[in-house]
Amino acid sequence: MSRTGLTRILSDNRSAAEEDLMSLAQSWTSAGVQRTAAPLRAQVTNAVRQAILDARLQPGQRLVERELVEGLGVSRTTVREALRELEAEGLIITIPQKGAVVRTLSRSEAEDLYDVRAGLESLIVNRFTHRATEDEVRRLRAAFDAFAEVSASPAPVGEVLAAKDGFYCVLIAGARSDVLKQLLEGIQGQVQVLRARSLAQPGRRAGAVSELRAVVEAIEAKDAERASALCADHVRSAAQTIFASFE
Repeated sequence: MSRTGLTRILSDNRSAAEEDLMSLAQSWTSAGVQRTAAPLRAQVTNAVRQAILDARLQPGQRLVERELVEGLGVSRTTVREALRELEAEGLIITIPQKGAVVRTLSRSEAEDLYDVRAGLESLIVNRFTHRATEDEVRRLRAAFDAFAEVSASPAPVGEVLAAKDGFYCVLIAGARSDVLKQLLEGIQGQVQVLRARSLAQPGRRAGAVSELRAVVEAIEAKDAERASALCADHVRSAAQTIFASFE
């Protein structure tokens, strides 16, 4: 996708609080979406989602429809559909007389999300250990190795997140539980924001690699109880990193 700037500033009638936030044009150099086989709405949704995960769009920042339309080169209808999807994911909220805004998670909300993650992911690891085939275990190791490799490089957070998503995709598939998959997908958007924030902290990438290596080794040893406990520890370690950043 070619790089083009969003060229307009926010509306002149913004409040003083709003003026403290940079406009889309200042904070996010958007890339107009290409007409590919993927639905246009999905491309716009992915573009805005990635900008939120990369922190190019900050919590509390307005998403002005006109600027998105002009910057991405799509229709207002497409932008509105994308914003509705992002709101369903919990990444943005709509405020009366203000419009769409990147959601700001409070510490208490983050605590709840990490508690839910710890329970869900440790249960998924338990199911994977009991249900996965030998081939799936090998694929999990390969996915972990890919995550470890990119984490050791100076790659941007987006690439690290993508590698970790690949690890979780193998894990969820091998767990063979539609219920757990649906529950995890329900909080995935908000979890990704926190995960990106955590992995951006100094030293956290190395910590995550060490923690997940222990999980994979326990799975390979078919020790479901230990693997589940180590997974919960991994989530709690990520939570502590996030809570420190709140402080």
